Amino acid sequence: MSDTDADEDEKAEAEPAVELGDGPDVAGEPVARVASRLTWPATRSDVREQEGDAELRTPDGPRELDDVLAESEVPLFESRSDFVQAVEDVVGRGPVATE
Repeated sequence: MSDTDADEDEKAEAEPAVELGDGPDVAGEPVARVASRLTWPATRSDVREQEGDAELRTPDGPRELDDVLAESEVPLFESRSDFVQAVEDVVGRGPVATE
């Protein structure tokens, strides 16, 4: 590795990959982040036990995952995408409201 490669690597680590805005904070966390902490397949009761208190970002404002799963009729999530789809079926999909 040359000195210029090392300098570029250091510069890349020092600067954020994406500029963050100065806008208001958004309550909750993305469903994808919650899904990444789980292993699949997973039963609804296992997900509620492990992550039920997680607050999700939704188009209508933050919602607790436990409440969302209570509205879902899916007993077993075979994969991460099944889980995300079931959550989106309940809360919807779209832009998240800010303050």
